[in-house]
Amino acid sequence: MTVQKRMDAYFLPYAVFCGRENMEIDEKLLDYAIENQLKAPVFRLYGWEPACVSLGRNQKDTGVDKDFCQNNGIDIVRRLTGGRALLHDKELTYSFVCPCGFLKNGETVIQSYKEISGALALGLSKIGIMAEFPENKKAHTNFEYCMSLSTGADLCFEGKKIVGSAQFRKQGYILQHGSIMFDCDAEMIQKVFHESLQNDKIATLKESAPAVNLEQLSKALVDGMEEYFGINLLLKEGLSAESLLRRDKRA
Repeated sequence: MTVQKRMDAYFLPYAVFCGRENMEIDEKLLDYAIENQLKAPVFRLYGWEPACVSLGRNQKDTGVDKDFCQNNGIDIVRRLTGGRALLHDKELTYSFVCPCGFLKNGETVIQSYKEISGALALGLSKIGIMAEFPENKKAHTNFEYCMSLSTGADLCFEGKKIVGSAQFRKQGYILQHGSIMFDCDAEMIQKVFHESLQNDKIATLKESAPAVNLEQLSKALVDGMEEYFGINLLLKEGLSAESLLRRDKRA
């Protein structure tokens, strides 16, 4: 029996940055992949310090209490990806960059979401969280907090959203990033957005897998990515979050 050789891919291990830096790193990571015409994906894990509100690419900031954020040390940034505003605080965030051709369904937006999220689901299963795609979920037109909304491409656990993701495409490459919440500060979210939060729609690790720590979650996600896609996630010389921050932005 012939064992198929795994493709070497690239990994940027967990590190914490402010919101502006995190979004800049993701954008520059996408540009790096395009410039170097990478055939293999890049998987990154990161955290946020201080807490930060990220706005969708074309979203207005009128729903965010900017004075409250400024007075409480909460940053506000804009994502390259679309979607609604989200408060990043007690969470693990991932980003995944690859050429469309790396995925079986890379040219189809929803199917490519599900393919990448499928790898995340496999990783979550390794810590006892059996995540799945919701059935026939549609976003409401009125305000509802981003993590409490589940589309057909998000991941849910026991009927609650556990991974929310967004995607951006450029020159044949995909950037998908998303959040897995360790805990949810409903009071803080209410003060930032002046809307009540429906906790029954959000799954956090605190309630779903309270014994799992950041290191265990990170390893599970890496293992899931490697197994699902048949890749080896390796550090690449000259490619790091810090080196990307030093790069000039492309037009």
